[in-house]
Amino acid sequence: MLKIRKSSERGASKTSWLDSRHTFSFNDYYDPDESGFSVLRVINEDRVAPAGGFAPHSHRDMEIFTWVISGALEHKDSLGNGSVIRPGDAQRMSAGVGVTHSEYNPSKQEPVHFLQIWILPSRAGLAAGYEQRNFAEADRRGRLKLLASPDGADQSVHLNQDARLYGSTLADRQSVSQAIGKGRRGYLHVVRGNVDGGGIKLGAGDGLKIENEPKIDIAAAGDAEVLLFDLP
Repeated sequence: MLKIRKSSERGASKTSWLDSRHTFSFNDYYDPDESGFSVLRVINEDRVAPAGGFAPHSHRDMEIFTWVISGALEHKDSLGNGSVIRPGDAQRMSAGVGVTHSEYNPSKQEPVHFLQIWILPSRAGLAAGYEQRNFAEADRRGRLKLLASPDGADQSVHLNQDARLYGSTLADRQSVSQAIGKGRRGYLHVVRGNVDGGGIKLGAGDGLKIENEPKIDIAAAGDAEVLLFDLP
């Protein structure tokens, strides 16, 4: 079964400095039919204005993955980590027993455009943790590069969950395929551009739920970027 989640049907939040789209129920946006998929709970597409950002706030018992599409995002947390995340950087923060962090756009001229992804951990009460690694565009071009996994395979960042996240950039008419294991599910998110996912046309911001399918074929119509989740 393949089921599309249209970008235009996502929830939305907007303030003077933030323009956000919510694939699944989040904060004041609630859709009982879109409250997550498997262990995937949040895909927020955020655009933060120059010098804007999220003041220190706390999380617990969640795997939080940040992927910057354009611009830069400055991160600080109660674990003592401080970094600037740019395109190609995979950041994973395990909130575990509790962590406080802030996220700001350090530029006074350019907005930052990024995805924040939440995945339920395998169990509650884990130690909080942080990891950041760069994946060069050349390593993602024309292939599904493993970005996050439960065992840190292929130098991916570690997730405290039996889930994997792949990223790919595709040129026009380029294609990739991924097997979906028996009893597993997949979720395809189009970061930018247009693709054909299993015969379904998808645009930027669209998602595709994948269940009871042996594989997913993804073909680009023009330059595109996708994220693919392998979920229990």
